[in-house]
Amino acid sequence: MSNSSIGGIEKLVTLADPRSPAAEAYKDLRTNIQFSGLDRQLRALLITSARPDEGKSETLANLAVSFAQAGNKVLMIDCDLRRPSLHILFGLEQEPGLSNVILEAGGFASSSKNGSGIGSIKFPILETGVPNLRLLPAGLQAPNPAEILGSNLMREIIEQLRGEADYLFFDSPPLLAVTDAAVLSTRLDGVLLTLKANKTKRDDAKEAKEQLEKVRANIVGVVLNEVKSGANRYSY
Repeated sequence: MSNSSIGGIEKLVTLADPRSPAAEAYKDLRTNIQFSGLDRQLRALLITSARPDEGKSETLANLAVSFAQAGNKVLMIDCDLRRPSLHILFGLEQEPGLSNVILEAGGFASSSKNGSGIGSIKFPILETGVPNLRLLPAGLQAPNPAEILGSNLMREIIEQLRGEADYLFFDSPPLLAVTDAAVLSTRLDGVLLTLKANKTKRDDAKEAKEQLEKVRANIVGVVLNEVKSGANRYSY
């Protein structure tokens, strides 16, 4: 895969500079997540942030690449139906995607009331050019994203997606902007909260954590972006 095939290669340090300290940090994060799942399996994770522009999508993409580089089959799902960006990072098309699947299934209220489900879904999953790594993009802009993500249909979609990969990474809008992330967090195995050094306010971080606790989401941990590394950092 050539670097030119990736739309946001400069933001994907795990591809652009895999031996850098930042790329190594993503490997450390990968290991921490895997060990965190020893008692409770963590296969489907939500990566979100407190506010916009705190690096959640770049964090998700780099983490997904790191997992894929370790030989895991990884699927990214862009559930940020308001401002999707994962397709841009990997130089792919936004449509068709998740919202198209929902429309083709007859809308988010179409799930069977008698529990028989919606049958097998064919997902428009895209190859990213990175071995073991695929993307289900957001698709066309949809109304009422929070209702879609909290629907019975979305629950069934998530369960079927579990059969597509070893690990699923879900992107979503920021927690304090809309309710989408909090709703989605209840359907997944855990949540990583992304914060940005010298940008995220302490009160915002606290409020985001409280929102996740209120819906009883499993908070796996926090990722702090753009930390300036010290010159005397131990580099082994």
